[in-house]
Amino acid sequence: MRRQLPLVYFHGVERGRYFAEWPVFIVGDEPKRLTFNEQVDDPLASDLDPGYELPDDARRAHVTRLAKQRLHQLAFRHRVPRAYRESCAMCRLHHRDLLDAAHILPDAHPEGEPITSNGLALCKLHHAAFDRNIVGIRPDRVIEIRHDVLEEIDGPMLRHGLQDLHGSPLQVVPRAESDRPSVEFLRERYQLFRAAS
Repeated sequence: MRRQLPLVYFHGVERGRYFAEWPVFIVGDEPKRLTFNEQVDDPLASDLDPGYELPDDARRAHVTRLAKQRLHQLAFRHRVPRAYRESCAMCRLHHRDLLDAAHILPDAHPEGEPITSNGLALCKLHHAAFDRNIVGIRPDRVIEIRHDVLEEIDGPMLRHGLQDLHGSPLQVVPRAESDRPSVEFLRERYQLFRAAS
């Protein structure tokens, strides 16, 4: 901390798998509690990599954004797509870079825990549509599209990407029963979808 040496911080996401953040600096120390405070900096905004040269005014030209992040979300974002075999639950898209771990009940909800049964692996399109109540999932895992969106005419992406999913079951669900979407969570989220429709 006194020397301001950068560290690499490894968050455990599951046994044998870690998510690395760097550079991390120790910014406070509480010896009586045996704890310390760290701050993650933007890796592109430091000169830690000797092969990467920044102009002298780079720190003034770019702002390092600080955000609070719940560490448990890292594990959630790793476990959910893995449980869905790296495929979108709605359309089976199998490109990990295009998949998100979507919460059934939002993180801010009292029961919105970062557990796999409160998650769905969704591609970017279906995650956004689910979060905005364009797409809903009934407790029996059948997909519904909001009525006004079903009536729209707009081309193949709307038709094939959303409208054709109406009434079909989720295409991919986890093999392990404990990882499958919770019926209670789906029921509560579906009520929110219906209210928004």
